Amino acid sequence: MSIYVSNLSDEIQEDDLKQMFSKYGSVVKVRLPIYRATGERRRFAFVEMETDAEEAVAIHSLLGTEYMGRNLRVNKAITKVGKS
Repeated sequence: MSIYVSNLSDEIQEDDLKQMFSKYGSVVKVRLPIYRATGERRRFAFVEMETDAEEAVAIHSLLGTEYMGRNLRVNKAITKVGKS
């Protein structure tokens, strides 16, 4: 499972998110998608944590937190299901 974090600053780095989320458990992976055409970061990220319980605590604790001048939106990522 993953956490979807949006409304991020253009300046944010993967290490910033790892540090922020590691307060609530083990961070397995952080992904900051970019626009292919421009190489610029999009203003959202996916953070994967070790357990669902750690994810729940992180979401609850960080929801609405201000970071780098922006109010973060944090919730469980929705997984796309492929067509059969």
